[in-house]
Amino acid sequence: MLRKQLMLGAFAMVLAAPGIHAQTTAAPQAAAAPQPANAVNPAAVQALKDLGANMATLKRFQVTSNVSGERVLTDGQKLQHTASATLFVTRPDKVRVKMSSARSERELIYDGKLVTLYTPAQKSYSTVAFTGTVGQLIDALQSRFGVEVPLSDLFVWGTPEAPLDKIESAMNAGQDIIDGQLCDHYAYRQGPFDWQIWMTTGSKPLPRKMVITNRMDDARPQSVSVITWNLQPTFKDAAFNFVPPKGVIKAEIVPLKTK
Repeated sequence: MLRKQLMLGAFAMVLAAPGIHAQTTAAPQAAAAPQPANAVNPAAVQALKDLGANMATLKRFQVTSNVSGERVLTDGQKLQHTASATLFVTRPDKVRVKMSSARSERELIYDGKLVTLYTPAQKSYSTVAFTGTVGQLIDALQSRFGVEVPLSDLFVWGTPEAPLDKIESAMNAGQDIIDGQLCDHYAYRQGPFDWQIWMTTGSKPLPRKMVITNRMDDARPQSVSVITWNLQPTFKDAAFNFVPPKGVIKAEIVPLKTK
């Protein structure tokens, strides 16, 4: 289910600093019934399928993610940082992403024909011609330029790009309230990562929170994202047009070196 070793974890690193992951503490809930180690609960897997099916129906939306992350020092001490991103989306082929943290601010704008990467602090932007869906754009940016788009999993849930057969354990962990909404809480293990997702209850689930734990690191750093949805956004199509501010120069974006 986690695409290319967790794009959400990459989001924390892209927006904040290398090595950042996050941690949060949820309100205590009634304990779920214990399960055998590595048990895959079919209902927990079905919940992911239902989530993907609903996500595929969303054609125009605005979504914001606030991420907190941990950077583990050499002595084991953890430092927490925060970042955020807002996506304006019109499927199949338009997206604008605003990414910000104390360390950086960037924008990505795609109008279906041209993708623009804008860095205000450097007063520069780069453009690349591209045609395809938002999901295809995300793949191309990552493979060709090493550019990670936050919340990219939102565009692949429910597709062959997010297979479920690699999940090693899956469980229903009860329910929680996330920003006033009742959510079902699920926990999964896949490869070197443990991850949890809170999705709204009902027939049209949406992800409201994700927690990822990196088990490759003995310190078990985590990334936490709280996700806010607007399914009736007021942005105009002009949001996908980039007009360079005065004094901003165009620069070339350099592709990754191939071996």
